[in-house]
Amino acid sequence: MDRPPGAGAPQYVITAGNLTKYYGDVAAVDGISFRVAAGEAFGLLGPNGAGKSTAMKMIGGVSRRTSGSLSVMGLDPDQHGPEVRAHLGVVPQQDNLDEELRVRDNLLVYGRYFGLPMSYLRPKADELLEFAQLTDKARSRVDALSGGMKRRLTIARSLINEPRILLLDEPTTGLDPQARHILWDRLFRLKEQGVTLILTTHYMDEAEQLCDRLIVVDKGRIMAGGSPAALIREHSSREVLELRFGSDRNAGIGAELAGIGERVETLPDRVLIYAHDGEAALEQVSARGLRPLASLVRRSSLEDVFLRLTGRSLVD
Repeated sequence: MDRPPGAGAPQYVITAGNLTKYYGDVAAVDGISFRVAAGEAFGLLGPNGAGKSTAMKMIGGVSRRTSGSLSVMGLDPDQHGPEVRAHLGVVPQQDNLDEELRVRDNLLVYGRYFGLPMSYLRPKADELLEFAQLTDKARSRVDALSGGMKRRLTIARSLINEPRILLLDEPTTGLDPQARHILWDRLFRLKEQGVTLILTTHYMDEAEQLCDRLIVVDKGRIMAGGSPAALIREHSSREVLELRFGSDRNAGIGAELAGIGERVETLPDRVLIYAHDGEAALEQVSARGLRPLASLVRRSSLEDVFLRLTGRSLVD
């Protein structure tokens, strides 16, 4: 994300150089380099197995890198793990709340792991429950909460030590649309407070909504990086026309669509035509006597960027 004219040099809280992690002969992270500025929302976008979670574990100091350099708050997580983790809040991919404890007690007990006194934890827990919209659930058992409530409680718990950096691994996986939007609102509020957000996701809309900048990762490597808008401008068209001709016809229809728009991409369930004007492209399709079963004109997205860079969908 570009800085305004006259702004000073950004303070980078995370710097990775040629970062690599091998499991046996398999490179889970294969020489990636990036920097994250203080107060930024930075995303790692890619499909399952791309290496996003492995990178997060190395940042969090719970997985040692194979090679390369990594600095978090000016410290090497491999050498100064406890000091690094003191600055971090971590929201894992799977909620690991204590089901035996009540909602408020989850925050209090977790805070004690940091050696924080109860005189601090009691008012802090109440503040975080209000932030997470869980005040009325303070005395409820965790197993009585909905999935969205558990996710908000996990985020509240991660903030108990007032971290400067919050690591979020697939924060909204499995949540319904309403719960996702509530969670996004909580994360926006944290960013407004100056918390640096690092998140992994395979949801394109989530990355576009939350991230100032991101890197697109596939098979452990960075395919592209920049702001969501810049990546779309660079690697895709303004609009996309989606056509469905039926599973039997989709694969062979590409030749009949040649010359329409800037590019044609054939997927198993649909055909995509990348064009500046999707409606005009649809008129050209009709003029050729082609009658899709369904059509949709939409703006281009990060999903299209990933498809252009890797030849496959984020959900493949």
